[in-house]
Amino acid sequence: MLKLGVNIDHVATLREARYRGRGFGEPDPVEAARICEAAGCHGITAHLREDRRHIQDRDIWKLRETVKTRLNLEMANAPENHRHRVEIETGNCLHRAGAAIGSDD
Repeated sequence: MLKLGVNIDHVATLREARYRGRGFGEPDPVEAARICEAAGCHGITAHLREDRRHIQDRDIWKLRETVKTRLNLEMANAPENHRHRVEIETGNCLHRAGAAIGSDD
C-alpha cells in the first residue's frame, strides 16, 4: 500500500522569510503537520539544516510532541545535529552527508 508523507520545510521557509529571528510567526509548520495528519497523511518530514534557514530547533521539539504518525527528520551530518538525533529519537532519521549549506536539497 502506498503511504503519503508530507514535507513541511516550505511552510517554515515562508515563516522565516517573514519573521526570521523573532521566535514566532506564521504559517506555523507544526500546525501544518497537524492539519496534514488530520487529513490522513502517514508521516511528516522536516529537514533540519546546519544554517537553520527553514526548520528551527524549537520546531523539531514541538513536532516530536505533536506528530502522532511518523516523524522523518533529515539533517546535515554535523556535530550539533547529532545531539538532536539522539535526544529526539524519531521514527526515522536520515543524515544528509555532503549536502552543502547553500543547497536547496
